[in-house]
Amino acid sequence: MARQHTGRCELCGRDEVTLTEHHLIPKEMGGTFLDTAMICIPCHKQIHALYTNEELAARLGAIEALRSDVKLSKYIKWIRKQPAGRLVRTRKSNSRRKYGR
Repeated sequence: MARQHTGRCELCGRDEVTLTEHHLIPKEMGGTFLDTAMICIPCHKQIHALYTNEELAARLGAIEALRSDVKLSKYIKWIRKQPAGRLVRTRKSNSRRKYGR
């Protein structure tokens, strides 16, 4: 089971949110013992809705890379304005739905 804590999300910067451990390089791509980041559940879900594990491993293996990526930066700008307790729906991106990944 993933570790969960309450604190500040390393991706969006919101405080007092439930955090989960995100492997910057996905475990299935060899990132089991590599760097992780503590991010809120909505950000974690959004990352995995937008990107495949291959994309994450190849070009998004750092928090700074995730923050600056075009697809995720709009989401981060929006989520920062949301209260910590708000339930957020997440949908796979069109490309992820189209190819079933």
